[in-house]
Amino acid sequence: MNMKTLKINAVILLTALLAIGCSGDDDTPPAPVNEEEVITTVLVNLVAEGDVITLESRDLDGDGPNEPVISVSGNLISGLTYVGSVQFLNETETPADDITLEVVEEGEEHQVFFVAGSGLQVTTTYGNNDANGNPIGTEFSLQAGDPSEGTLTVVLRHEPMKPNDGTLADAGGETDVSASFELSVVE
Repeated sequence: MNMKTLKINAVILLTALLAIGCSGDDDTPPAPVNEEEVITTVLVNLVAEGDVITLESRDLDGDGPNEPVISVSGNLISGLTYVGSVQFLNETETPADDITLEVVEEGEEHQVFFVAGSGLQVTTTYGNNDANGNPIGTEFSLQAGDPSEGTLTVVLRHEPMKPNDGTLADAGGETDVSASFELSVVE
């Protein structure tokens, strides 16, 4: 064997030893990746004295070219307090995946916000809390005030600061989904 072949073999052996030596030293498993859920549909159900109103925003193509399909089944009645619930679905799966369960289980990392646009006379109150007593918002009540019209926006935030003052600006975090509904409060 000549000197050149010996040097090449030594380099190959050294490289192999370094690769083997570095590959198995860390027995710590990698941190699990908590992937963002796909939320295609926001369903809001409001019930008061036999009056049932459903708000639905369905966006099956996500960030695709089609706008969400929004529907509101009726008007709010002035003076009524509605018991409300919000459901988040991934309808790209069959059957649809109910993301709401995960939002409640990971309540410390999520909060639903209700933003009434100017003109709409409604007030919301949280109905469920996380393990630390801070609001989650998948359950709530909505008080319909004086006759009015406007937008109610439902926003699911991931990792908001808790506690917060109930506003998106104070909460921070990242928006998982936002859906806006045109509502009317009638006599």
